[in-house]
Amino acid sequence: MTRENPAGTPPEWQRFVLMFLSAAAVLGTVCIGLIAALDPYGLRAGSGRAQGPLMDGNQRFMYPQVARSGAYDAAVFGTSTLRLLDPEDLGRAFGGRFANLSMNAATPYEQSELARLYLRHERPRLLLLGIDPTWCEPDAAERRLTFRAFPAWLYGRLTLWDVLRQVNWQSVGTAFEGALYRLGLVRARLAENGYAVFTPPEELYDAARAQAHIRSAQAIQAAAEAEPGYRPTPADAPMPALGWLDALLAQAPPETKTFVVFPPVHVSQQGAPGSPAAAREAACKAQVTRIGAAHGATVVDFRIPSPITTQDTNYWDPLHYRLPIAGRIVAGLKAAQASGRDDPDGTYRVLAHSP
Repeated sequence: MTRENPAGTPPEWQRFVLMFLSAAAVLGTVCIGLIAALDPYGLRAGSGRAQGPLMDGNQRFMYPQVARSGAYDAAVFGTSTLRLLDPEDLGRAFGGRFANLSMNAATPYEQSELARLYLRHERPRLLLLGIDPTWCEPDAAERRLTFRAFPAWLYGRLTLWDVLRQVNWQSVGTAFEGALYRLGLVRARLAENGYAVFTPPEELYDAARAQAHIRSAQAIQAAAEAEPGYRPTPADAPMPALGWLDALLAQAPPETKTFVVFPPVHVSQQGAPGSPAAAREAACKAQVTRIGAAHGATVVDFRIPSPITTQDTNYWDPLHYRLPIAGRIVAGLKAAQASGRDDPDGTYRVLAHSP
């Protein structure tokens, strides 16, 4: 039997659709309001307007608000090979209030986009740029991003439309975590200056495990080089990303002290003497040195065989040194800036110097 509707009353399916759309509209409005109020990605951050807590696990979403905040007159940019440099240690060594905005596995493009954003909002007293081999790869201009999401809109000029851009489940989750943080129920994922110790606690260090990681990486590299189709990158192959480095240093104000640093990695990750990889590294360092010197930067090379890089027990794996080494890097940078000479103990070389 078909149910009859009183005159003028919409069928049940229409009432259901209307109720569903009304509920969706209310829920959507609540989500937009929550996100706008809690501002999970710090769209309102700027000079005189504090940033919010850094709650998202992807640094690419969190660091733009730090760069725009105007709260830091010095900053570090790079990958995880510089991420352990403590802003407090850097501040004691050089003065100023540091942010460490080094991002895990960041490409040169991602690093330069973040540094450019920072320089649009700050006239820093010091800028520290880390240079890994990715800066000298011939295809760096094509391989701009990783599998991690990169929100390009956060790095440009923000508009009112960007409030709606961030309406998604990720933003809702980040905003909810921000609310819990403000209630004192959870901790921020990162300090407000971007710093975090991402390596395990030092008391858990296992030398045998670390050495196994190092040897495994060596074996993988050796196997790759033994493949029939393997072709080493020629020393004179293009290095397009270094154009971004040149532009960044040109964008820095004249009064900004700039450091360009090759971070220390285990010696097994450095080109063996006489190898094509060593020739490519030397060509990369030479070009970086010329660019740095042209802009009055101090260029310091820790990526050499040294008491730091030849000791397995200084590393968790071939790329990531232990926390005490970060302190030695800061001290080395301070000494390099003061003297302009290579380290007597052989831990770094000064390739270019600006007092």
